[in-house]
This record gives sequence, C-alpha cells and structure tokens, in this order.
Amino acid sequence: MNQNIRQTFVFNLVIVLALCVVLYACFFASLHWFTKHGQEVTIPDLRGKDVGVAVAQLGKLHFEVIVDSTYEPAAKPLVVLKQVPDTGAIVKEGRTVFLTVNMLTPPRIPMPNLVNLSMRSAEMILRNNKLLVGDTIFKPDIAAGAILEQRYKGQPIQPGEMIMQGSKIGLVIGNGMGNTEWEVPEVTGQTVDDATTILNQFNLPLVLVVDDMGAEISDTMLATIVCQEPRALNGSGGHNRIKMGDVITLHIKQNPKPEEICNSGNTADH
Repeated sequence: MNQNIRQTFVFNLVIVLALCVVLYACFFASLHWFTKHGQEVTIPDLRGKDVGVAVAQLGKLHFEVIVDSTYEPAAKPLVVLKQVPDTGAIVKEGRTVFLTVNMLTPPRIPMPNLVNLSMRSAEMILRNNKLLVGDTIFKPDIAAGAILEQRYKGQPIQPGEMIMQGSKIGLVIGNGMGNTEWEVPEVTGQTVDDATTILNQFNLPLVLVVDDMGAEISDTMLATIVCQEPRALNGSGGHNRIKMGDVITLHIKQNPKPEEICNSGNTADH
C-alpha cells in the first residue's frame, strides 16, 4: 500500500513539473506578442503642422492622441506647438501622444500697467502676457527710458481693460531731455515734406494751417511754408529758442509768390 502511494505521489509530481515547464515555455513564447516587442515606432515631427494633419498621421501609426490648447501670438492658429513624446522618440504602437495646439481665437486678458516702468520691464510683462510691443515713440521728459503712456491702436489704454492676447501695445517713452532747448529751426520757404524732416530731428511736432482758406491745397507735402510760429529770429536778429516737444505752427500755400513768404526776422503778424 505504501509503495502504491509513493508511486502515485512521484507520478503526480512529475505531471506538475511537466505542466510548470509547459506553462513557463508558453509564457515566454507569448511575451513577445503581449509586449509587441519589435513593433517600436519613431515619433514623427509634428510641430508646425495643422492639428488635423498631425492627428491623421498619428492614426496611421496606430497611436492614441490627446489634444490640448494654448495661445502663442507668433504661431498660426490650430498648428501643433508641442508634442509628448518628443520628435524622434522610439515607442511602441498604441502609445498615447499628447499634442498642444495653438488656439483659433486668442483669449482676452486685462491690460497690465506699464506706466513708469523701464522699457525692459515693460517688454518682459508684455511677453509674459503674450502681448506684442507695437510702435515706440520717444517724448521729451526727464524720466529717461520710463514708459509715459501705453496705447492700443493709437489710443491710450488703461490698466485692467480687456484686450486679446497677441495685440500690439504702443509705448510712449521718456527720452530724458525734457528741459532741452534748441534754436528754432528756419523752415520758412521750404516744402512741408522738407520741413517735417528737419523738425523731426529736433523732436518738434508741427501743426499745419492753410494760409489762405480760399486757396486749394492739391498736395500738402509739396505745399510751401509761408510763415512759421515761433519765428527763427526775433526782432533784434537773435535766435528764438524752443523746448523739445513744443509745437511749431506752419502756415502753408500751394504755390505762393515770393513776396507772400515771411521774412523770418520780421516779428509783425502775418
């Protein structure tokens, strides 16, 4: 009886060991199929592509795709800005690829306050808020390099006003020369075009006044300056002086006669 039991036990043990060997072999044989070993795929470069094109390309490679969005002013709408895994990564089929795309419509944000900041600080704040630097204008002011005014589409914009990201913000900047004086430049007898070039060199804004309201100005830039206020010279022949930023008024005619052009040294009213 004991002999039979021992034989049965040995037989069962052999069967169990054989099953273990078979299961072990089957496990390693199927491991290749479960892990898809040898089916790695290289992630393509999708940045800058339209999101529809990128998703279709990943679908052909059997990837799952999750799309998120953000806004970048310098990029076109609906293009891929970022991808995870990155370009060139080798992954298995079926892996999830995360795409960040540029929004179609820029979000609106409160306009930051840039007044009294330095140009460098203003640029950093605009960049952090995804706003762009527009036209910069230098204005006579003792605060050299400070932002005196912030503008949107040529008009002042107050802090807190809602504005779309990607908008251009114009900056008026102090040039540190608020008390600088110049001798009044002589532009009488010159065209408006030439006079504007000269006055811009001195940061002197100008106002144009038609000398004869009944006369027609066919080409403003080619009209002639017949008189200016203030004049270049005073009654005693000395130079009048003007502060940077002060306005010069220019009286113009299209084709004046020589006698209609003022003598700069004559202080009589025109």
